[in-house]
Amino acid sequence: MGLKAVHFGGGNIGRGFVAEKLHLAGYEVVFVDVMDSIIEQLQKTKEYTVTEIGGEGEKVNKINNYRAINSKTHEADVIDEISTADLVTCAVGPNILKFIAPVIGKAIDKRTASKPIAVIACENAIGATDTLAGFIKDSKNTPPDRLSSINDRASFANSAIDRIVPGQDPNAGLNVKIESFYEWVVDKTPFAKEGHPEVSAIKWVDDLNPYIERKLFTVNTGHATAAYYGHARGKRTIHDALQDSEINKIVYDCLSETSHLIVKKHGISTEEQKAYVEKIVKRISNPYLEDVVERVGRAPLRKLSRKERFIGPASQLAESGDKIDALLGAIEQAFAFLDVKDDEESAELSKILKSTEAKEVVTKVCGLEESHPLFKQIVPIVERVQKNKK
Repeated sequence: MGLKAVHFGGGNIGRGFVAEKLHLAGYEVVFVDVMDSIIEQLQKTKEYTVTEIGGEGEKVNKINNYRAINSKTHEADVIDEISTADLVTCAVGPNILKFIAPVIGKAIDKRTASKPIAVIACENAIGATDTLAGFIKDSKNTPPDRLSSINDRASFANSAIDRIVPGQDPNAGLNVKIESFYEWVVDKTPFAKEGHPEVSAIKWVDDLNPYIERKLFTVNTGHATAAYYGHARGKRTIHDALQDSEINKIVYDCLSETSHLIVKKHGISTEEQKAYVEKIVKRISNPYLEDVVERVGRAPLRKLSRKERFIGPASQLAESGDKIDALLGAIEQAFAFLDVKDDEESAELSKILKSTEAKEVVTKVCGLEESHPLFKQIVPIVERVQKNKK
């Protein structure tokens, strides 16, 4: 019997990154989603393309050997597929993990295979698999008397993913346009006994934290900084924003601050981190990606949360008294990303700023307690944005 992976999320990252790499590794991929239109397209279409865009040109991969199930209407089928699969992955968004946990929990409980299924969440969030596992192990999703033996049936591994998926052509259908560069790093320690799944695209490591923070505090911080300043100055794409010398310098200043943290905390050399920054700025500057600033900036509430790309590094740097001037500027631009079309979080942030006192905003949005050294630096930022909004 061949290798089988069940993947939750039929979106661009799911089809264009995770499923692509699993397909190339020889897996049959079973897509699971609740979106009728996506599932129907996948069921009716036997093949789609992933076009990788890089400085060296384009490369097209054809993806086939997949099936698709709507978990909203065919939950029992999803449970059956997971119960006999080698691997389950997801790219659904951190806020959706609690909704996919029940069906995964039921499927894991049903497994009788001698080797545990590998569970890897491929989300833009720190510790996403731990979060998913927490929901799965909840007594509502796994019987308490089966919890002590769950590791005999499933191995949960955190991952860090890095690949830019730009806005897609409106008539692309299932086809995905994506950058050629990628990084998919997974913690191998949960697989010490049975061995990890064979996926050549994955880099297996003993300590994932340096990779997670380096990626989040370089790629995501730089990308979002360019987006928020670009939006404020009327730029259309990230490439356009980074052609502005002032924005370009601000992005580098932010990454200089986060690099100081990464080098000091994780023992990465200054030279290696500097080269990584240069590579990242070059990547996000790619004009062929057509990366629209509003797409990159969307969901400002998540991006301003405690462990995310701005507050995460700024809070750690503030604790040690290090420079955070550029990060504070980027945080202000993120707070000013308000009432953007088709972005529910920017509308919600606007409501919060309108109805809530500044100190409470900092606690609610950024997750900072008043005693934290960053707190008093964020409050005047919020007050300025509130004043300008009136």
